[in-house]
Amino acid sequence: MAIEAQEIEDLIRSTFPDAKITITDLAGDGNHFAAEVIDESFRGQNRVQQQRAVYAALKGKMDGAHGELHALALTTKAPE
Repeated sequence: MAIEAQEIEDLIRSTFPDAKITITDLAGDGNHFAAEVIDESFRGQNRVQQQRAVYAALKGKMDGAHGELHALALTTKAPE
């Protein structure tokens, strides 16, 4: 089952309400996306910590072979 870009954004926004979030459907198939998340809460965190926080916000949508979201290229950073 494919997932919509808006659903990905909504899930991330539930954890990062003030973030600048850009979601791109890379293959047009609802399974391969790129996300850029820029949020002040990332300041002082390393990239792994930032990305773990975003993956946690996805609430299991990427879990296992039957996850709704197959691939997510993730870019995270604090605002400049």
